[in-house]
Amino acid sequence: MSTIKPFKALRPRKDIAARVASPPYDVLNSEEARQMAADNPFLFLHVNKPEIDLPPDVDVHSDAVYEKGAENLKKFMRDKTLVRDEQAAFYLYRQVMGEHVQTGLVALASVDEYDKGLIKKHEFTRPEKEDDRVKHMDHLNAQVGPVFLTYRHQPVMDMMVDEITGREPELDFTTEDGIQHVIWPVTDGDEIRGIREIFAGLEAMYVADGHHRSAAASRIRAMRREANPNHTGEESYNYFLNVIFPDNQMLIMDYNRLVRDLNGLSKAAFLEAVEKNFDIRRLGKAGFKPMEKHSFVMYMDQEWYLLMAQDQIVDESDPVKRLDVAILQDHLLAPVLGIGDPRKDTRIDFVGGIRGLDGLQKRVDSGEMAVAFALFPTSIEDLMAIADAGEVMPPKSTWFEPKLRSGLFVHLLD
Repeated sequence: MSTIKPFKALRPRKDIAARVASPPYDVLNSEEARQMAADNPFLFLHVNKPEIDLPPDVDVHSDAVYEKGAENLKKFMRDKTLVRDEQAAFYLYRQVMGEHVQTGLVALASVDEYDKGLIKKHEFTRPEKEDDRVKHMDHLNAQVGPVFLTYRHQPVMDMMVDEITGREPELDFTTEDGIQHVIWPVTDGDEIRGIREIFAGLEAMYVADGHHRSAAASRIRAMRREANPNHTGEESYNYFLNVIFPDNQMLIMDYNRLVRDLNGLSKAAFLEAVEKNFDIRRLGKAGFKPMEKHSFVMYMDQEWYLLMAQDQIVDESDPVKRLDVAILQDHLLAPVLGIGDPRKDTRIDFVGGIRGLDGLQKRVDSGEMAVAFALFPTSIEDLMAIADAGEVMPPKSTWFEPKLRSGLFVHLLD
């Protein structure tokens, strides 16, 4: 079963919601965030990346940064930039990016169920990023960035969503990146009960994006439970903030690779080594994105190539090894280019598919990188299969679009 809970969200005033909504904290560096927020005192980056309001040389993991975030959140509440709902609610949050439409349920999920594996993971977390989110939540006494969950779609839930979203939305705006954001609060008692019953029938939910935030929520709950002699299990810290999307609406884009050098090989020797496991076809000056699994498009020396994985390196029985990111890593990046640990090796970089092939070509043509690889996107079915098997995906396997905006919903831990 999956336990979800309505809550009294802290939300921006309607007249400034578009100015409050910000990109997630981890898609911008501090300088990019500082520039974006320079002329916008309402932008939620003042809360989610509060180092932008401190001197540029500040240690972003210092207590001063987290204290500034708490100060800014309190100011937003005091100034009515953010106002807390008087009634507990679910919220439907729709994003429209071009022709893609996805509608998620904003709700609290159970930390208990996360800890028991009923909310399934597919990634390792990095200790320093997890520590950062723990300190941020603890200082602010709030969860300010929703976790991106998914579930196997349910026709009855789809019908409820269609009915609710047929009404006039409370909020409808488009951000500077062209993505439309539409919100409907759900306060009707019967609808809330109906939604909770649907989710109670699910076997599991899955973390799509937000592994560090969900792990941090678990650690906060453990800390506060330990410090609370009157712990009941119903305190707000026992739940964490999510937007939950059906699997059939998820858009996963390719997550591509760039490598700085050919590991001491000449171009001819490199291609000869690649041919041991991949069939190679020259494409010339015009490339295209891979159109099927186990195909890769490579750019090097102003020329595009199509690589097809040979049958002997594809193990369809293993949910991890059959991933294209794993095939490329295990049979080309590691043995040919010497990229042993892509998490730590500084010779490799990763580029989300939203930047297109031009983003790869420019960095190779500039001389910064020697070779680029475009991949076919990982499927949501592969993600779920790996999570169901208790396995972990290789790093940088999935790039979700559109990104959830921060600041539209805050869960206070009071």
